Amino acid sequence: ESDTASEISFQCNKHKKSPSVGSHSSDMASVSSVSGSVLSVYSGDFGSVDAQGTVEFALDYDEKNREFQVHVSQCKDLAVVDEKKGRSDPYVKTYLLPDKARMGKRKTSVKKRTVNPIYNEVLRYKIEKMVLLIQKLNLSVWHNDPLGRNSFLGEIEVDLASWDWSNRKLNWYPLKPRSLSAVNGVDHRGVMNLSIKYVPPGSLGPKNPPSGEVHIWVKDVKDLLQLRPSGVDSFVKCYVLPDTSKKSYQKTRVIKRDTNPVFNHTIVYDGFHTEDLKDACVELTVWDHEKLTNHFLGGIRLGLGTGLSYGISVDWMDSTQEEVAFWQEMMSAANEWIEGWLPLRSL
Repeated sequence: ESDTASEISFQCNKHKKSPSVGSHSSDMASVSSVSGSVLSVYSGDFGSVDAQGTVEFALDYDEKNREFQVHVSQCKDLAVVDEKKGRSDPYVKTYLLPDKARMGKRKTSVKKRTVNPIYNEVLRYKIEKMVLLIQKLNLSVWHNDPLGRNSFLGEIEVDLASWDWSNRKLNWYPLKPRSLSAVNGVDHRGVMNLSIKYVPPGSLGPKNPPSGEVHIWVKDVKDLLQLRPSGVDSFVKCYVLPDTSKKSYQKTRVIKRDTNPVFNHTIVYDGFHTEDLKDACVELTVWDHEKLTNHFLGGIRLGLGTGLSYGISVDWMDSTQEEVAFWQEMMSAANEWIEGWLPLRSL
């Protein structure tokens, strides 16, 4: 399987254990940085210049080729980034939201030394019309920096569900500061219903279990992003970080054509000492299954959210308040199932 997320790990030889027969073992031998963040819509320099000026563009949908087209014509009166040289090197970038992981970005060429660039370029997306109508178009203008620190010059966001598709003419639109959706991240990704339980070593009798166990019961997910008219073919992956080995990796079956899939799948990880719970993190991610590439839909991370694992700073120990409270309740209630609904997010 190929997924649109990267995995980077390094060894620290900490708490190495042998797997138990008949269970899925969590080997705490490696500390890993798992990034579920695919393409960032909002990476760059905000606030260095004030958004100003206008952009001229037109939208169209080619029914025959099933293609969404953004005709970017030109911009006027953009902000000047390099005041000493009196120059900006602008380009236009587009995303379809909230599905940035699947569709990726499109961008025009860079026009140098101008605040009135002329592009006359068409940015194209192969996408079904029904799917397009649940998206938003984010069109932003940027100054291209040779060192990679591009500067934000303004943007406009279009709700495609309410767009007048009979309007194919070029029109001017004022560029605005960074939008609310940029501040709050992508739209609602759905919620996961699950239960978790910690069984301390020896709590069920002498040497039963021989080591601590974390039980994860993935019940169902509601309101997943619908990537195709037929729905979405989803499955859930699970790791207990910092371990990203094959022994840590578990997944559910694929539920086809359903934005509200019921998995009813239980995963058991053994090899836990009670003190491991403060340094470990259960990462559950939901993916759309396709033959060539699986697409990230959203996920949760259950842990203490301290930013540290075994004394090492890691970016995946970033649990939200809800996720932290869920994990803490499990730690304080041994041998009891803790149930709840948690919102999926971009990791």
